[in-house]
Amino acid sequence: MATFVVRRLIASIFIFLAATYLMYMLTALSGNPLRDLLESNAPNKESLIAARTELLSLDVPPYLRYFLWLRGVGGCFVGACDLGVTVTNQPVTVLLANAITSTLQLVTISTVVAIILGLTIGITTALRQYSGYDYGVTFVSFLFFSLPIFWVAVLLKQYLAIGFNDFLGDPHIEWWVIALLAVVSGLIWMSIVPGSTKRKLSALAIGAVATAGVLTYMQLTDWFTTPHIGIVGVVITAAGAAFLVTAVSTGLRNRRALYASLVVAAIAVAMYYPFQNVISYYLDFWTFLALAVGAVVVSWLVGFFMGGVDRKPVARTAAITGFFAAGVVALERFMSVWDDYTGSSRISGRPIATIGSQTPGLEGSVWVDGIDLFTHLLLPTIALILISFASYTRYSRASLLEVMNQDYIRTARAKGLTERTVVVRHAFRNALIPIATIVAFDIGGLIGGAVITERVFAWTGMGSLFQNGLDNVDPNPVMAFFLVVGGLAIVFNLIADLVYAALDPRIRVS
Repeated sequence: MATFVVRRLIASIFIFLAATYLMYMLTALSGNPLRDLLESNAPNKESLIAARTELLSLDVPPYLRYFLWLRGVGGCFVGACDLGVTVTNQPVTVLLANAITSTLQLVTISTVVAIILGLTIGITTALRQYSGYDYGVTFVSFLFFSLPIFWVAVLLKQYLAIGFNDFLGDPHIEWWVIALLAVVSGLIWMSIVPGSTKRKLSALAIGAVATAGVLTYMQLTDWFTTPHIGIVGVVITAAGAAFLVTAVSTGLRNRRALYASLVVAAIAVAMYYPFQNVISYYLDFWTFLALAVGAVVVSWLVGFFMGGVDRKPVARTAAITGFFAAGVVALERFMSVWDDYTGSSRISGRPIATIGSQTPGLEGSVWVDGIDLFTHLLLPTIALILISFASYTRYSRASLLEVMNQDYIRTARAKGLTERTVVVRHAFRNALIPIATIVAFDIGGLIGGAVITERVFAWTGMGSLFQNGLDNVDPNPVMAFFLVVGGLAIVFNLIADLVYAALDPRIRVS
């Protein structure tokens, strides 16, 4: 294993050197970084040209100037990183730190959500092959996959931002809209639920009635202007998470896991009032993060001590349940300050943002800042999710279908194992092998490929750094962008190779 990693790293270094050299030469030869000064009528034009020439070492040929840049990159290994300066004499390291922080906020959430949704829906469509649900998801996936990202972003701005902000001015839903949404929801549930026609019709009726009831309740309680979950909602959600997570993780027959998850859900419910009325007023971001980690750790310990001979799976199940239950309690706190956020003079009742990463001049608690981050992340995150979701759904479906036809799956079923055990423990793990390759490529690709999304939503991140460098024929910010994206591509491809061996013991790396 160690020999394999070392060999891959050595090969990656040579690939990286060749790629960065080619990129530097293409950028440096794409234009003249002195063009704006040469076209200027400033009286001190000659001195400005001389100063920029000295600043960017333009008197050195590009094929040699690359090695000056490479020397600065080498200093990163000894804590003296120097990526040069821009044509406006701004340190690239500072710009890169700000840009990568902004972009990571955007792509991390979209990537995680797209992977979870894509795998979940792809697996369920594979298990319901050739059903109405499968055909519907296939149609939607190909539709999203074929849409250009800039067009999706414009539609989201128009209908999800401007349209929804207008709706919040007078949040009233017509009765026929409620009826239409109820029928659509019922049809979706009918396509998802397997079984006889009677069972499907029951799903249609229950889904339609539940949707109509929820929408009516939201309208009668003015939920859209003062959103809330309430203690009853927290109890129902936490208990539902306990049953759902247990059903997927270990199966409901594992009573230790179910009881541990229910205990964790009860702890979350018991912390509802203390957290909402006392603890939340003294939190900053890092304390909030520490509490989130603490909730998962405590949940894991509860599962560990209640697990008996099945300590590991029970602890895992309890930890996942604790994460979701604590998240619901925190979400209720965010909702409680929604009215304060929308009523701010900086927001003026139009909370869904269309540009930027934050509201200038907005002051408030960590909860208000969290809502502001959410409203600015919402549109670009959805745009990236819709595009990535389609590929994850298709790949996971195809991969699981291939695995489910293998001999060892038929053998597992012949032994009398439950369908949940066959799918989760035997098929799902091997189906993840091709998905690991797609995820490895997408992580680097999303950071490098969010250029258009950031441009549309005026999000100052890696895309802006790259675009500005190209516009100004400025190799240093372009190379900083390429340094991060290329480095991530190499690292995550190496990680993907190692994940193959972890997922399938038959695969050996040497």
